[in-house]
Order: sequence, then C-alpha cells, then structure tokens
Amino acid sequence: MGPVTPGGRLATGIAWTVLLLGLWLWGREATDVREGISVPTTGDMAAAGRPPDVPLPPAHEPLGDALPQRLDIPELDIRAPVLASGLDTKGAIEPPPFDRSGSVGWYADGVTPGAAGTALMVGHVDTETRPAVFYEVSALEPGETIRVVREDAEVAEFTVDDVQVLTRDGFDAQQAYGPRDTGRAELRLITCGGTFDPATGGYTANVVVSAYLTGTGG
Repeated sequence: MGPVTPGGRLATGIAWTVLLLGLWLWGREATDVREGISVPTTGDMAAAGRPPDVPLPPAHEPLGDALPQRLDIPELDIRAPVLASGLDTKGAIEPPPFDRSGSVGWYADGVTPGAAGTALMVGHVDTETRPAVFYEVSALEPGETIRVVREDAEVAEFTVDDVQVLTRDGFDAQQAYGPRDTGRAELRLITCGGTFDPATGGYTANVVVSAYLTGTGG
C-alpha cells in the first residue's frame, strides 16, 4: 500500500481489513478443487512456524518499484509467470483463471515485490484434474529461496523465514499478512491448505509463506 495521510488513515485501514478478509474467503470458499484429487494437507508440519534451523541472512535494502514478471522457486522447480490481479466482488484477490493454473497472481494495487512493504501473491493448489502452481509451497522451509524476476531486469531474491498453516477457526489476518519487520521488503505466497471440505466447498486452512528480500541478481 502507499503512504497513508492522517486524513486517509481510517479509509485505508478499512480497505486493508476488507482485503485481508477477502484473502481468507478466497482460501476458504473460492478454491475450485473437487473430490478425488490428491491434495497436500499442510506440507512439512514440523517446519510450519518453527524457528529456522540455519542462520538467516540480513535483510537487503528495499528496491524501487518495478512490475513482477516471473516467480522462481528453485527448490520446488517452479518457474511461473506473474499476472496482475485486482479484487473480486467479495474483496478477495482474484487468482489466475483455472486455464492458467501454472501462473501466479500478484495484487497489483499493493506493493511490488522487492519494494518496501509486503507484496502479496496468490496461486491455486490444484484444479479439478491436476496439481497447480502452489501445490508444494507448504513444503518450503526457512532459509530456502524465492526469486522474482522484475521488468527492470533486476531479480529480487527473497529468503523464506516462516511457513504457517492457519486454520479457518484460528485465522489471524495481521499475523498472516501484516509486515514482520517494518522497513523491510517482504513477500507472502498464499494458497489453500489443510483438507478439502465437501460441505463448504473449500479448504480447512490457508498456507502462508513469508519471505524477505536478502539480495538481488540480474
């Protein structure tokens, strides 16, 4: 989000609350996964939310704004194009269409990856017939790398510092999407987790991967 002026603080706060609620609803209700699909539950549960086993590098100074073009996660062999996304009528970030389930949606009215603040990216865990782009992100662990290729030819390199599996009953929007350290350039990857609940037509949890900028490449 951009700077908040004193007169606009309340309105911005309301908009942010709507966005966070929408993200939860997207993970809870709008995931088009059907029975019969083998769905990862929560990935590495031992890793979720635990302190890292290896020392994490210092944060890199935030970059300027530049649009993201591709998301790379070497450990998972992911190279995914990035699509700019807005909010749907429920206030949720619109994920990529299912015919582009290998793509990642970036909330284009928010922070660009690498700039100061928290950039938000969403992706499907799978479709009616096959795994999708974020099928394995719950298995990421602290210390692993996420790269975002930007249109300025810079590669923003992020280090994972936390992976959380948040149940719908215990969901905390600030914990999930709020900044971990003011002034850093941070990244959140958001998808569905837990198990598919046929009664509600959605998952029982959300997977939230938190990472922060630690380097750049070209």
